[in-house]
Amino acid sequence: MRSPALVLILALAPLASAAAMVGGAYVVPNAAARPEVMLIGSRGNFCTGVAIARDLILTAAHCVQAGAEYKHVELDANRQPVLKDVLSVARHPQFDLKTMLQHRATADVALVKLARPLAVTPAALMGSRARVAVGERFAVYGYGMSDQTDANTSATLRAATLVATGQPGTLQLRLFDPATAGKRDGLGACTGDSGGPVYQDAGGYFAVMGVVSWSTGAGGSSGCGGLTGVTPIELYRKWIVEQAAKMGSPL
Repeated sequence: MRSPALVLILALAPLASAAAMVGGAYVVPNAAARPEVMLIGSRGNFCTGVAIARDLILTAAHCVQAGAEYKHVELDANRQPVLKDVLSVARHPQFDLKTMLQHRATADVALVKLARPLAVTPAALMGSRARVAVGERFAVYGYGMSDQTDANTSATLRAATLVATGQPGTLQLRLFDPATAGKRDGLGACTGDSGGPVYQDAGGYFAVMGVVSWSTGAGGSSGCGGLTGVTPIELYRKWIVEQAAKMGSPL
């Protein structure tokens, strides 16, 4: 079975020399001022999310499963992790983990309410748009691993431009590196990038079009650097807005 982008990374302790997203992705400057964040669970899982309000994070539902506690992670001046409290988590009620693990479409979206607001400008959500076409370009951001064999290569924000392949729709997108077409190792999401935002130009600004759900290696093998599976938010935008209001963070 192909591995989901979310895999356990032990304890989050070794955050020193870090990078994110395989294939030599671009290192994003001044990451602390950006809306992308790191999340960790008490079972060891590590994910990315994006602030859509100053105290509300959009991420993937498989990143915040029931039965665990979650923290928002910041890095201090010495790149040591500082854990920040989370007040509550809401997963989309139609999310199915088994379906996601099979790389089939499901409502892999969730909201995380923070105890304290972030000093960042929240990301905008994409509004209604025409059906995605093969070849459309998207910017994927994440704090995950740049080397899928080394958990130490996590916790630096990176970004990559990927393009839509297959038969893209409102339920799921499959993206790959335009330079490799997924046939050999290239740019793509990896462990820790799950829940990371997938942006598209909305006419002069980037808006969140979806979140990262899973990844494969080249040719559909296990790992990273092949396909990046994305859950578009279009069908779940109403739930996101309504749930945000219920959590005290109206959008």
